[in-house]
Amino acid sequence: MTYVKFFIGFVLLVCVLFFILGLKSQKGSAKGLVDGKLAPCPSAPNCASSEDGTQPEKQVAPLDGSMDDAKAAILALGSIITAESEDYVSATFSSSIFKFVDDVELRPTDDGRTHIRSASRVGYSDRGVNKRRVAAIRAKMKT
Repeated sequence: MTYVKFFIGFVLLVCVLFFILGLKSQKGSAKGLVDGKLAPCPSAPNCASSEDGTQPEKQVAPLDGSMDDAKAAILALGSIITAESEDYVSATFSSSIFKFVDDVELRPTDDGRTHIRSASRVGYSDRGVNKRRVAAIRAKMKT
């Protein structure tokens, strides 16, 4: 019986910690442009970016299509646009249970495609969520 109480207490503690991290992630904002490019990914593996110089394990290809096409795709997938200008769009996605917030940012390339960065605001690993989100945006743009 003691082990059951310990296990239940441990599970509750973990849930509370995830809830607090979810609240913390809601207070941040997208990194924005740095010298005209999307911000570099951090050292944590919770980011995917198409910008040159991105670490290979975080690298994704730019999106084939305009920023308007990419913006329509991210809206169709449930994002909320948080900032928009001629050369930049940022949006947020929230997880369903703990409401973790991830930022998706776009900027146009010189050849008519769109650079993308998707990153978690908190935590270390995203278990591949951001790369899968970029793939979903890419797929939505093709439909």
